[in-house]
Amino acid sequence: MKFLVTGGAGFIGSAFVRLLLDHPGEKPTVVNLDKLTYAGNLENLAKIARDPCYRFVQGDICDATLVDSVIREAAPDVIVNFAAESHVDRSILSPVPVFETNLGGTFTLLEAARLHKVPRFIHVSTDEVYGSIDPPYEANEDFPLRPSSPYSASKAGSDLLALSYFTTYGLPVIVTRASNNYGPFQFPEKLIPLMISNAIEDKPLPIYGDGMQIRDWLFVDDHCRAILAVIERGRPGQVYNIGGSRALPNLEVVKRLLAAVSKPESLITAVKDRPGHDRRYALSSAKIRRETGWVPEIPFEDGLKATIDWYRANPDWIAHVKSGEYQTYYRRNYANRAAE
Repeated sequence: MKFLVTGGAGFIGSAFVRLLLDHPGEKPTVVNLDKLTYAGNLENLAKIARDPCYRFVQGDICDATLVDSVIREAAPDVIVNFAAESHVDRSILSPVPVFETNLGGTFTLLEAARLHKVPRFIHVSTDEVYGSIDPPYEANEDFPLRPSSPYSASKAGSDLLALSYFTTYGLPVIVTRASNNYGPFQFPEKLIPLMISNAIEDKPLPIYGDGMQIRDWLFVDDHCRAILAVIERGRPGQVYNIGGSRALPNLEVVKRLLAAVSKPESLITAVKDRPGHDRRYALSSAKIRRETGWVPEIPFEDGLKATIDWYRANPDWIAHVKSGEYQTYYRRNYANRAAE
């Protein structure tokens, strides 16, 4: 098969590219289109960079001319769209980029895929489109969309846009919505890598509010296997939730992490909660399990240990990604919150 992966230098996208090229049997060909914004990192793909089945193209999915050219040349059997501005805090600080990329870029890809009759289009989304869910309920794929942030609103809009291309044009689109991912190579602005990197450096661990926001944790490799299962056995025009079936409060995750790295809980620092912070995410993955046979394989405890071990073993990677622009963002997002 021939794959076009957008956003393939990011955390989840790079894990998916690595999985494709480590796949047993005949290798697919993979073209990776990535703009290389702050979270895109070619170091994530160093192990496959010289693989003859792999090619990297630097570019923006909002660039219609470039996207058309890449799809015409690559003639992919599948487009997997990971490209997105994906952080809630950044979308609150500056909402324009999330709508330009997540809506405008998705539209550009869909139009090119329609014109070139691409056989399958996988649009990778998030459980955040469902908003905060009161217990004991879990969102299935028909649950109302109630996004709370500019980021989640942009993703909800792009989901609906993608599905409209199936209904209107017959483009074989599938939308996946995953719970919180974690694992090696994750940019240290999300909860688990931020807490690991700060704990290793004996820096304060900023926790929003009371830390009792509940998230369902999914190891990134399990997510990538789910996407492969949907490509192979999913039905066009459908939405598939992908959950890790391990819901924990953020504060408990941080305490477990500190225990694993032998650091004191006194490093935990409560900071002012962010606006519109969803209290609880909860997904039902019954549909993908029933229709594809996929189940998550990595228990949270094993995944967390593997993630911590990786960050400990790769201090140069952490130092590189936390330089420059990251420092500006970190100060902008957390400094005033801590004071408040």
